Amino acid sequence: MRELVKIDQTVTIVPQDYKKSNKGTVLEVTMDGFRMKLMYKPEGLLVNHICDFYSLTDNGYLYFESYIRSLDNNVITIANPVKHRFLQRRKFTRIKFIEDIELINGDKTHKARTLDISAGGMKIRSEENIDIENEYKIKLNLSDEQEINCKYQLIRVEKDDRGIYTISGRFTSLSNIDKMTLVQFCMKKNMESINKK
Repeated sequence: MRELVKIDQTVTIVPQDYKKSNKGTVLEVTMDGFRMKLMYKPEGLLVNHICDFYSLTDNGYLYFESYIRSLDNNVITIANPVKHRFLQRRKFTRIKFIEDIELINGDKTHKARTLDISAGGMKIRSEENIDIENEYKIKLNLSDEQEINCKYQLIRVEKDDRGIYTISGRFTSLSNIDKMTLVQFCMKKNMESINKK
């Protein structure tokens, strides 16, 4: 574990109820695991329950599953994971995601279809010429239980020979819970696609 997690490293912990996600700073690394101090009250974090852990390192995004061995106020002890994986060097995992969406700005609504998403933004395709200067309200339905509401800022627009626009943009006004939901959703889907190969 000493090669993966270091003192002062930031680690995000995502329990089964992703809305109870938390993050903390590593205080100590031992042969059996590591201790970290949480940024928020540990609501929804239970001893001996498996959680997902994520941390951005020099080698890429570290992902592993483990459990909390002990919980003392805002300091928790995490057991060594059985295995780990570096997912991608980019900050956020990007996955293929096809969904019809609407971009709303005032009384104007544009129809589009997503091509891929990450916790940072998404690529979409539209037959409409969407003004790059505006910011748009969007709603992303990840599943029946998971919905993301935020704003979308266009960064790049390309038009092909058929008159179809491919647009890249970033999410703004994204809450911490929604960002963590997207991080977890994209990483889970990425892991599923890797395991299918």
